Amino acid sequence: MRILGIDPGFAILGYGVVDMIGNRFKTCGYGAVTTAADMLMPDRLKSLYSQLMDLIGEYQPDAAAVESLFFNKNTKTALLVGQARGVALLACANSGLSICEYTPLQIKQGLVGYGRAEKKQIQQMVRVILNLNETPKPDDAADALAAAICHGHSAGTMHRMAQAGLTGTGK
Repeated sequence: MRILGIDPGFAILGYGVVDMIGNRFKTCGYGAVTTAADMLMPDRLKSLYSQLMDLIGEYQPDAAAVESLFFNKNTKTALLVGQARGVALLACANSGLSICEYTPLQIKQGLVGYGRAEKKQIQQMVRVILNLNETPKPDDAADALAAAICHGHSAGTMHRMAQAGLTGTGK
C-alpha cells in the first residue's frame, strides 16, 4: 500500500510518501509544497491544490493520512491552516484516495507509544523506521511521514483484525 502523508499548512505543507510492504516501510519521497507570503490567500490555496494534484499524479498513492488541526492560540492562523487542510482533503478526495485523519496525539502514540512525545522523538522514530541517514527536512515533511507511518500501522492492524474475524458489528 502506498500512503501519502500530509502535514497541512498554507505557507509550507509537508508531504511524505511511503510504501508499506508487510509491516515494513520504504520511503518513496518527501518534501514541502510552499507558497509565497506575498500571494493572496485564494492564489495560495489554488497553488497548494495544483501542486498536491501533481504529487498525487506522480506518486499514485492508495491512501492519504492527513494530520488534523490542533487548537492554535492564534485564531487567524488556525483558520488559514484549516483552509489549506480543506484544499488537501479536496485534492485527495478528487483523486479517489482513501482518506484518514489523525490527531497529533494519535500520530505520537502510533510512532512512539506516548502521546506527549517531543518533536525530536517523533523525528528520530521517523528516521529509524524509514532507515534514513538523517532526519527529513523540513520538519513539516517529517511530520507528514509520521502521519503516513501512523496510517500504515493503523491500516495494518485493522487488516489483521479483519482477517482474524475480530471486526464487525458484533451481531
